[in-house]
Amino acid sequence: MSDSLAALRALVQRFPSALLGYSGGVDSALLAVVLRQELGRDRMVAAIGRSASYPEAQWRGARDVAERFDVPLVEIATFELDDPRYLANPTNRCFFCKTELWSRLVPAARARGLAVVCDGTNADDLHEHRPGRAAGIAAGIRSPLAEVGMTKAQVREASRTLGLPTWDAPAAPCLSSRVLYGLPITPRRLRQVEQGEAFLRSLGVRGDLRLRHLGDRARIEVEPAWIAFVSDRLPEVRTRLAELGFAGVEIDPRGYRRGSLLGGRPAQQ
Repeated sequence: MSDSLAALRALVQRFPSALLGYSGGVDSALLAVVLRQELGRDRMVAAIGRSASYPEAQWRGARDVAERFDVPLVEIATFELDDPRYLANPTNRCFFCKTELWSRLVPAARARGLAVVCDGTNADDLHEHRPGRAAGIAAGIRSPLAEVGMTKAQVREASRTLGLPTWDAPAAPCLSSRVLYGLPITPRRLRQVEQGEAFLRSLGVRGDLRLRHLGDRARIEVEPAWIAFVSDRLPEVRTRLAELGFAGVEIDPRGYRRGSLLGGRPAQQ
């Protein structure tokens, strides 16, 4: 067992009980399984916040992991789309989302008598644009992966060691993260993003993928090795995205980049 995984186990063993904010992504999946192994079924629960910003495919994957590793699971509705500050889509949009999430999950933990509420923030996340982190701190949320200094690479290594199918899964933030900052978040735009990315996956695209919603246009970001693949199918892609309401489509020649909406737009093609 790696030193980082051993440190994580040692930390969560000290938790009397815990509720985990669980998305089913690489980080929270590992933490869910470790919490289950160390605390048992009766002292932990993984909680999914369900809303229109949470991708259906990720929900299915999260449930599959929970079932496979016998992780107790609850689903709690969240209502960030009722918050005009969130809908305005500022660069700190995630703060309002996480504020809503924890306002639901913390009372749920208390109602179940669970002592610790935690999330899947890893050590690398502490150095990125993560406005939602402030909401977690304000709500008293623990981040065990970050607390033991576990990086994304170490999370993947530990996940592979434990046999988690998520060990090599691409990052999967909420659908709103694809929408250009300042462009209002709407259920229709979230559906456009989700259905557009699902279509690209159906063509065979693997790895990191983002369909950035720029208003009337869509920008596709894939790993560099997949740019030629998508370019060869651009007429088909444009037809499908036009059906979803996009007047134009561009492929980012730089490939997928985390936080690309914080910078400028590339030349169109």
